[in-house]
Amino acid sequence: MSTPNLTIRLAAPRGFCAGVDRAIQIVEKSLEKHGAPVYVRHEIVHNRHVVEGLEAKGAIFVEELDEVPDDAPVIFSAHGVPKSVPAEASRRKMTFVDATCPLVSKVHLGAGRHHRAGRHILLIGHEGHPEVIGTMGQLSEGAITLVETVDQARVLEFPTDAPLAYITQTTLSVDDTAEIIAVLRERFPKLKGPTKEDICYATTNRQNAVKAIAEKCDAVLVLGAPNSSNSKRLVEVAALNGCPDSRLIQNVDEVDWDWLAGKHTLGITAGASAPEVLVEAVIVACQKRFNVTLEEVEIAREDVRFKLPSGLVA
Repeated sequence: MSTPNLTIRLAAPRGFCAGVDRAIQIVEKSLEKHGAPVYVRHEIVHNRHVVEGLEAKGAIFVEELDEVPDDAPVIFSAHGVPKSVPAEASRRKMTFVDATCPLVSKVHLGAGRHHRAGRHILLIGHEGHPEVIGTMGQLSEGAITLVETVDQARVLEFPTDAPLAYITQTTLSVDDTAEIIAVLRERFPKLKGPTKEDICYATTNRQNAVKAIAEKCDAVLVLGAPNSSNSKRLVEVAALNGCPDSRLIQNVDEVDWDWLAGKHTLGITAGASAPEVLVEAVIVACQKRFNVTLEEVEIAREDVRFKLPSGLVA
């Protein structure tokens, strides 16, 4: 029986973004500086492969600060935290490093500026996501209203001329968010927005790259975690742009080979918190089962780098 042919279209950019890379380095540098264990509040990024790799080096992941001894160093995740968290760490005189992505910090700063200007803030995002919890926790309760959908945007109860501003979670669907913003602007003509959109460059680039490959694919695999917002959005973007047969998998062990049988062109990408090694493992497994032709479709080059906190730089 002859080996079937399979064309793999690799979306580029894919995988790690600058904020994720910085957060992982912060944990690694903290382990070098303090020795194990170093505690991390919440998953540093949403990827089990990354988390387990850091656990093997001596990182201990917890959900809340009350699980951390007073004398142990602690790191806050890349998603950002409510102001109450560093305040509590300071009260306990803990050694802590904030690994919040600088682009998430930008959203926090924008929220503060709008609040000081007397505006009520509409946060476009997903309820319960750590980034949304962190952003809403920058201001007092009631200062921010969460908007998840176009339908919610249509029924918000504010006066037409109310002083309002919007901010967004950084990992949303670019197209879905644009729809929500359009409804808000139509209903509230004086609505203020960020000077530069809050959805981060990496989210936008990865969605555009998936759009570039999806239409010519029979199937698309997105490497990422089930709790990763930007990874789930990639599956949705692929499905809406020509490839409804799209799936999210955490690693090569989750590939459904029966599902892939009969497919001729497979698109592969990875969420911003998924390492390239996961993509490589899927390609190698495909090469054992198919005559693989690799095509990389690159829509942008990324050269963004974020500085590490000064206390961790040699």
